[in-house]
Amino acid sequence: MSETEVPSDHRRRGGRTGRAGRAALPFPIDQKPFRQPRRRFPTTDIVSADALEAIHDASLTILEEIGIDFLNAEARDIMVKAGATVEPGTIRVRMDRGLVLQAITTCPAEFTLHARNPAHHVRIGGDHVTFAQMASAPNCSDAEGGRRPGNQQDFRNLVKLGQSFNILHLSGGYPVEPVDLHASVRHLDCLHDFATLTDKVFHAYSLGRDRICDGIEIARIARGISHEQMNREPSLLTIINSSSPLRLDDPMLQGIIEMGRRGQCVVMTPFTLAGAMAPVTIVGALAQQNAEALAGIAFSQLVQAGTPVMYGGFTSNVDMKSGAPAFGTPEYMKAAMVGGQLARKYNVPYRTSNVCAANTVDAQSAYESVFSLWGAIQGGGHFIKHAAGWLEGGLTNSFEKTILDVDLLQMVAEFLEPLVVDDATLALDAVRDVGPGGHFFGTPHTQARYRDAFYAPVLSDWRNFEAWQEAGSPTAMEKATRVWKECLAAYEAPPIDPAIAEELASYVARRKSEGGFKTDF
Repeated sequence: MSETEVPSDHRRRGGRTGRAGRAALPFPIDQKPFRQPRRRFPTTDIVSADALEAIHDASLTILEEIGIDFLNAEARDIMVKAGATVEPGTIRVRMDRGLVLQAITTCPAEFTLHARNPAHHVRIGGDHVTFAQMASAPNCSDAEGGRRPGNQQDFRNLVKLGQSFNILHLSGGYPVEPVDLHASVRHLDCLHDFATLTDKVFHAYSLGRDRICDGIEIARIARGISHEQMNREPSLLTIINSSSPLRLDDPMLQGIIEMGRRGQCVVMTPFTLAGAMAPVTIVGALAQQNAEALAGIAFSQLVQAGTPVMYGGFTSNVDMKSGAPAFGTPEYMKAAMVGGQLARKYNVPYRTSNVCAANTVDAQSAYESVFSLWGAIQGGGHFIKHAAGWLEGGLTNSFEKTILDVDLLQMVAEFLEPLVVDDATLALDAVRDVGPGGHFFGTPHTQARYRDAFYAPVLSDWRNFEAWQEAGSPTAMEKATRVWKECLAAYEAPPIDPAIAEELASYVARRKSEGGFKTDF
């Protein structure tokens, strides 16, 4: 996708045009057209080559000598046929390091995820950066409605916000779990909403074969393509979490198998908390993270060589007084950056996250997110999950935090833009015109550039105190509440071919009539 390709209904500043040409409400924040930021400077290696090799070697020793449990018989058979060993009567798989390292050589270093709207395709790998909305929260919150369990209305509103912001490139999972929908059909309603309320790439959960197969088919129908083209063009992603320590459960392994056989994107992400599900030392936790990640990545390639896959890092520490997860800490930053070094060692795209442990939208939520983003960007993250909305260690998706994070992400994107040094930017003629003791506000050089000269913040207030006070002394929280409400008021569903919309509705209705995903409740 060219950086210049942008959807026609998203332009910086001012209004948009609706599907029938009628004037839409103006978008309430200043945003640039949809495009992926590019990392144009070196990443940061915070451990030496020898130290990285020691972590790598420890991970392979874990897989060879301790092993990892595979809770799916078909997956164990695939591993045994490839040369792994499983003790009779057990689920423990041990892998020779040569098997692991040979398997991961077929991982693509870069690939494209294809969206319903071609202008929203995203490139994974290289120097491309992709931001995804928060996912998998059981609760949501806003300043007026408070904290509440996830429901379909809030789910849809958050999906609409994800579509509305150009800095959010795809949906990385349900922004909040709509628990008012029965679990057997919830995925059908949610995937249908992703396919119709957005035209960006979306995610399906690997929670059983039926669910992931429904996700693949809904993504295919939404794009209006054949099965063969779907297999060639990754159009769906799934997050695979190992059950740390050292276990891959049955639904996750089913997800790798089905996604791999269809050429769709697998994001292998251990969730290792130092001191709880991994050794208390960050280096020990990283060695375990790496072992679990390599096991899942290698398995994906044994299912089908060339399966698009990402190395996921999600190691942090816990509060040793309460046992609660801690995010946005120095330890989290270090883990994110070493995770990036490991992903680069294996030449696999890297997934990381923007997270915090704050319980509300306050200074803690801001500085912990800044630290997380610093580690994610400097660590070489290609796919930044949970980039907007995360609160309370992942238990809550906040409407106001979404707006705060959009502001942060737009600032990160602006920071990644290169400084252009040429005659126009050096501005010697402007300096000659003004000379000593003047000012540059009225010069032609400034007037021609003032609108796009600097990043325009969403929530920061750059007025002096008197002007701010005269405007009612709005806080960042108050401004964020106003912005998300105005964004929802301005939202318009992206256009979709009526025949595709009908086929999607028909598929969902048929699968619901069949009972959806079989549950025990």
